[in-house]
Amino acid sequence: MPPPETSVTYRSPLLEMTQTTPTCLWNDSAAIDELTHSIENGAVGATCNPVIAAAVLAGDRATWAPRTEALLRELPTATEDTIAWRLVEELSIRAAKLLEPIFETHQGRNGRLSIQTDPRFFRDSDAVVRQALAFSRLATNMIVKIPVTRAGIAAIEEATSQGVSINATVCFTLPQCIAVAEAVERGLRRREADGEDIASMGPVCTIMVGRLDDWLKSVMERDGITVDPGFLEWAGVAVFKKTYAIFRERGYRIRLLSAAFRNHMHWSELIGADAVVSPTYAWQKRLNASDIKVIPRIDIPVDPRVVDELLAHFPDFHRAYREDGLSIEQFDGYGATRRTLRQFCAACGDLNAFVREAMIPDPDRASAS
Repeated sequence: MPPPETSVTYRSPLLEMTQTTPTCLWNDSAAIDELTHSIENGAVGATCNPVIAAAVLAGDRATWAPRTEALLRELPTATEDTIAWRLVEELSIRAAKLLEPIFETHQGRNGRLSIQTDPRFFRDSDAVVRQALAFSRLATNMIVKIPVTRAGIAAIEEATSQGVSINATVCFTLPQCIAVAEAVERGLRRREADGEDIASMGPVCTIMVGRLDDWLKSVMERDGITVDPGFLEWAGVAVFKKTYAIFRERGYRIRLLSAAFRNHMHWSELIGADAVVSPTYAWQKRLNASDIKVIPRIDIPVDPRVVDELLAHFPDFHRAYREDGLSIEQFDGYGATRRTLRQFCAACGDLNAFVREAMIPDPDRASAS
């Protein structure tokens, strides 16, 4: 007689997903305590950006305020911008260290820490490539975020050809993803032609699914569009599923990553994909407290009525969902792109403000004390 079937009970849905499907979990933060908890629940990577970095510094002043003061002494002529990016590098190195054992086990495919290039370089491919190369040398398991702008596409190809594993960010649409995949393929082929190793590289292309949803909701209010509001919760999912199917069909050597969670479907509808989901720590707690079944849904299509309604009412969904919806020259002008770049650039100001508190202490506050 065959042995009785045994069932495994997992302590969290996210851990169950990582153990029973090809879908990987990355933590959308470089905060050490959050990343440690996430790894315990199956995470095999982490991401960072200027917004996240600013939050990490502000949330752990006990660590980073003294380190800022030390850097100011070590670099007496440095600008606040220089000090701020040194802090970003150091917090990224600390997080990458936690992921090193996973990196070794997964032979470079996972176990990486995403560090983002300065978003203010989004129009300058040469500046992005220089910074990407420098960031890739901070740790063996760094993956470098490059925005999917017109200049970013050229930077992605060049950085890939030089051995940098890239994470394409500021990306919301199928046309952007296709451009990224093709740029990575060109970079990989160039590297192969030079006889260089590509086996240990692990490029990913992020779709900021929730930020696409956010943008269409803003358009709905701005333009007075009336549709079932629930339909807008499916926009990012629809783009991700269609993109994933095309990537598999064409055999692109890059994985997709779902980020900017706004609802559980940005995780649950993508389970089963050979892809990455990257919820924040707060979203991980919500998902792990849910009773949502961990079953593969990646190949279940979004209701065609939802897609048709979005296509009929939102030109920006048409641009996001159709392969020919945007040209590379139009990437920088897409609404979600401009909104996100503005936020990321503003976060650089937040990083500088953190340094400024130590560099130029507030005289009124000092007098009051």
